[in-house]
Amino acid sequence: MQQEKQFTALIIGSGFGGQCAAIELNKMGITDYLLLERRAFIGGTWAQNSYPGAAVDVHSPLYSLSFEPYDWSRMFAEQKELENYTQHVYTKYRLTEKTVTSANVTEVKWLEEQSLWQVTVNNSTIYTSQFLINASGPLSTPIIPKIPGQEKFTGHTWHTNNWDHSIDLAGKRVAIMGSGASAAQVIPAIVDKVKELHVFQRTPHWLLPRWDIIFKPWQRWLLRKKPFYYALRWLIYWLLEVRILGFKYSRRLLHFLGTIPAKRQLNKQIADPELREKLTPNFTIGCKRIIVSSTLLPALAHTSTTLHDKNDAIAELTESSIRTTRGTEVPIDVLIYSTGYDAADGIISYPVIGRDGAQLSDVWDDYPRAYLGTSVPKFPNLFIVTGPNTGIGHTSALFVIESQMRYIAHCIRAVRERNCAFIEVQPEAEENYTNHIHQEMQQTVWQSGGCNSWYKSKNGKVTAMFPGFSFTFRRLCSKFKPNHHQFGGN
Repeated sequence: MQQEKQFTALIIGSGFGGQCAAIELNKMGITDYLLLERRAFIGGTWAQNSYPGAAVDVHSPLYSLSFEPYDWSRMFAEQKELENYTQHVYTKYRLTEKTVTSANVTEVKWLEEQSLWQVTVNNSTIYTSQFLINASGPLSTPIIPKIPGQEKFTGHTWHTNNWDHSIDLAGKRVAIMGSGASAAQVIPAIVDKVKELHVFQRTPHWLLPRWDIIFKPWQRWLLRKKPFYYALRWLIYWLLEVRILGFKYSRRLLHFLGTIPAKRQLNKQIADPELREKLTPNFTIGCKRIIVSSTLLPALAHTSTTLHDKNDAIAELTESSIRTTRGTEVPIDVLIYSTGYDAADGIISYPVIGRDGAQLSDVWDDYPRAYLGTSVPKFPNLFIVTGPNTGIGHTSALFVIESQMRYIAHCIRAVRERNCAFIEVQPEAEENYTNHIHQEMQQTVWQSGGCNSWYKSKNGKVTAMFPGFSFTFRRLCSKFKPNHHQFGGN
């Protein structure tokens, strides 16, 4: 093992969460920190997910850092522009010199005597730090389901998270497994190129129209003026915040804002009654992630597309085909997995060993839980960005990330002001917070909307979402409560 130097803070992940953490440390005057990125490049989600059609589904002026407005070209930015924005932030705040790439964290362990975190990278290099911020993100561990005969298939195959750009899909017979948010962007982007497109859908999703705008030169000129930019940002914020009223408090409002326009779009764009029936969900809108697209339904109705529902699912793979549960042989050249991520139970992919040898995987054996979605008892000075119950189904995730940074900054300042070594959330405070979250969750469509989704942990609790207004979460993060924590070390 190679021992590297000690840092005040280590940040795992270089996406928006890691960037925000680094910038917050800079503001506090802490400069001896390091970002560890497992990939060979920086930027997180929007550098990694380069599949055709990749774009944000939250309005760009809101899906950006509050302190770093940007000259967006359109209302819903596409992947390349988002990657450029990430690079812009990295360059402006000089984060490249603070980042180690190809640094896959294989274990983190709390050293009791030193009150430090020991972080092992690539099973060979050890870093130590007083504070540890995990910003690896909930959508970073792709799921590839096991299928009988998988090893026999000789065609090309990949997950949308790791798109193979060396393969030209023109004229090929392509199958996509999954019909969620990524598939909804890929399908319209490739349907005109491929010879055949087979979409294997487990359950249909509710879709709402995507009202995209390409900004004209005069509009971009206005948006370069901060007063106009922030006025648009806050207008979008408050319009989107209304959605939580439907998701939690009023099914009638949810029906008016969601179900009616979704059914209107479905009826307008799908003429075939049989196909329309396959694409009609049997659960309340919002229970699963709502897909925002005006192009998916026409692509599913395209002459080259065949939609296979749960009654005609993938049973096994052969060398060159899919055999369905109906016994149909579907010859294919390419199989693309658009099967999502382990976002509920796989928040942190590496072993975490805390105080008294506590394993985070054991603490979370029932379901992931954390105070403000950020701190866990027995894990001092560990902060989890986009941790349990911090997901947001109606607005920008970056608003939540910046809210968490307020709490993390309070914690670090409290340690430094007290001249102690660590801060740890009290078990009772975490338990009360978690119980309150899941009590509030009972009212939401995510818990009671009649579906199974990636929002839920293996035990059925919704652990991915925050059950309320985003400004409520920000208020909770902003009001630091020292009595909810214990301090220790010299």
